[in-house]
Amino acid sequence: MRVCLASTSPARLMLLRQAGIEPLTMSPDVDEDAVAARIAAERGVELSPEELVLVLARAKAADVAHRLAGQGDFDGLVIGGDSMFALGGRVYGKPYTPEEATRRWHEMRGATGILHSGHSVFRVAPGIDPVEATAVAAASVSFADDIDDAEIAAYVASEEPLLVAGAFTVDSLGGAFITRVDGDPSTVVGMSLSTVRRLAAELGVRWTDLWS
Repeated sequence: MRVCLASTSPARLMLLRQAGIEPLTMSPDVDEDAVAARIAAERGVELSPEELVLVLARAKAADVAHRLAGQGDFDGLVIGGDSMFALGGRVYGKPYTPEEATRRWHEMRGATGILHSGHSVFRVAPGIDPVEATAVAAASVSFADDIDDAEIAAYVASEEPLLVAGAFTVDSLGGAFITRVDGDPSTVVGMSLSTVRRLAAELGVRWTDLWS
């Protein structure tokens, strides 16, 4: 049983490899801002964090799943995901700039937020239309209250927080600044493995059959 990760995220790739799965990887051709704006306009309301991560995960997985289905020889699962961090009523994706990452860390110091992770899994096989299962997982993340400005500056200078949801990692340099995680810890890394296992089962695929 083959697996394709509809993402170029090193963290999601690492998670699957640590779980015994060596996936193909394909970059989805999705304009995330445009997709989110279109869905919000169709519904007439601003999307909640849970709705937003699921909409984006589904768009990315669907793009790759239908491209693979068009090739006709892929038999397996396509996994897509998206993550957002919510703190104090605000939703944060990737900060991209050192200035924004620094601002967020000053706000996160001593606080607790929620990491929302959307999951979309497609079963793709020759001769059938792709079938999808979806879910959203969440985990709360608490940050140390004694992080000083010099530590924040050094962490931002490492550039690690610039391209990750919420401007932090739990499995690398940022882990030392996190005091507590409530929920599946892999959710905070980028994808809930237990959730993906459940979605695979919904599609009739046993998790252990995905091991390389």
